[in-house]
Amino acid sequence: MDNELFDYSPIVDRAPLHWPSGARVAFYVGLNVEHYQVDRPSTSIFSGTAGLAPDPLNYGWRDYGPRVGIWRVIEALDRHGIRASALLNSDVAERNPQIIAAGVRRNWAWLAHGKNNSIFQADMSVDDERAYLADLVATIERATGRRPRGWMGPALTETFHTPRLLAELGLNYVLDWTNDDQPYRLNVPGVLSVPYSVELNDNTLFLGKATSGPDFVRIVEDQLDQLYAESADSGRVMALALHPFVIGQAFRIKYLDQALGAVANHPGVWLTTSDEIAEHYAVVSGLAQSARSDDHRFS
Repeated sequence: MDNELFDYSPIVDRAPLHWPSGARVAFYVGLNVEHYQVDRPSTSIFSGTAGLAPDPLNYGWRDYGPRVGIWRVIEALDRHGIRASALLNSDVAERNPQIIAAGVRRNWAWLAHGKNNSIFQADMSVDDERAYLADLVATIERATGRRPRGWMGPALTETFHTPRLLAELGLNYVLDWTNDDQPYRLNVPGVLSVPYSVELNDNTLFLGKATSGPDFVRIVEDQLDQLYAESADSGRVMALALHPFVIGQAFRIKYLDQALGAVANHPGVWLTTSDEIAEHYAVVSGLAQSARSDDHRFS
């Protein structure tokens, strides 16, 4: 079938995109704040036990993130004045409220990231998915004091109905479609796609490609240098995707600190959140006005 969610738009044919204060690259950290069920398989470091329940090896590895790793990541973000765009499983509200409290104090952006990272809605009916999304969005709003504006599905999963159902709930952008260096409109009134990355992603780099710490820093710098060069006439987005159980390991954290320092000290970089990127793009592209006409919220 044809993809009806968005149209083809080559980046070389678009009107110039300008970020605030003359910045050329909008940078945000997509911080995955997740809960995993103890009796279901998920992201694993060792496949030999991944199908067991319980699976102490892999579950414990993932659980290192909320217990230890995220606190190292928070310290690194704080050192460089970077607010996270937290991709939040709603189950974290009950299981790890201290993390949410830390993010609220730091004025993080909060994106809905499913109920947990063990349940995908890919096979849900429309009515079941509508109820599922409404419940988790309401849970995040109660826990953080702020209704989420953005969405990223667990493992970047959606149904064909997800963007429309999110729009019904007042959300106005998604990160799941990682196919661009700029935001763009979806063919759902009032909804944007904002860039995220499965390549500039600690999970992919360290686990999928066995990248070393120094190479990770070089990759972040190379990504920024190229996007900066290309942004002379039109701005770009650079997303750095992080998982606390990966980047928050003791032997890796200094490399995150180095990478964040390279970005924070680079000229022409807007240190921001995915919420602010979506909001700015909606205004400069005229989408906010059309969205208000369609009763979709952008603030």
